[in-house]
Amino acid sequence: MNNENSLVGALKSGFATIVIILALVVSYLVYHFVLGNPANFEGGNIENNPLPGNFLGIVHKGGQIVPILITINLLVITFSIERFITVSRAKGRGRIEAFVRSIRNMISAGNVDMAIAECDRQRGSLANVVKSGLEKYKSVDKDSSLDKEAKIAAVQKEVEEATSLELPMLSKNLVILSTCASIATLIGLIGTVLGMIKSFSALANAGSPDTVALATGISEALINTALGIIASAIAIIAYNFFTTKIDAITYGMDEAGFSISKTIAAKN
Repeated sequence: MNNENSLVGALKSGFATIVIILALVVSYLVYHFVLGNPANFEGGNIENNPLPGNFLGIVHKGGQIVPILITINLLVITFSIERFITVSRAKGRGRIEAFVRSIRNMISAGNVDMAIAECDRQRGSLANVVKSGLEKYKSVDKDSSLDKEAKIAAVQKEVEEATSLELPMLSKNLVILSTCASIATLIGLIGTVLGMIKSFSALANAGSPDTVALATGISEALINTALGIIASAIAIIAYNFFTTKIDAITYGMDEAGFSISKTIAAKN
């Protein structure tokens, strides 16, 4: 249920909706006018077999499921690029580990202003969260009416709120990648099964065994499975890659918030 809600939320995004519609339109245009170009088939007729070695004609013979699979492949590629750009910006200019270590050393030395300046140089979601925590730390550190526990709680709350604002942007559209990874192979198998039914039905109606026609029909049907597996493999790799990167950024946020709290506890 949570995955369904996340998918609906992702589709409410204008960017996601536009990309899906454009990918579908482009896929059908490619299927009918590029793959279905009569020049790809014997005698210039798309009803005939593809020319020997003509990959475009072979893919077109996969049937009406092919444009759907092309759409999924386009979505996987598009959202992988979009997430790569977003996560790269969120990470900032330098390495996360080096940035967090630098911030931790500056906080330990009491150089809060220098740490804030380092956040401005780093940029990105991680730097924004750390900067929010540092600025809150400066304000509560000057407030003598607050005890140590209240100051720590205030900083932790600020870091948590800043993190909750940044994380949705990092994980946005990842649900589309995970959905593509789940359904691509299944849709490919549906296309293959439909193609196999069509091939065996034609063979039965012919009245005599035609191994060449049967082999051709099966190879065309398997095109759907191949396209589905390709899309699923790319989507799984991309999803795992981005979730790992987001986990690293989240860990950096938590570690920086812990370092700030630890400094307050040591000073008071």
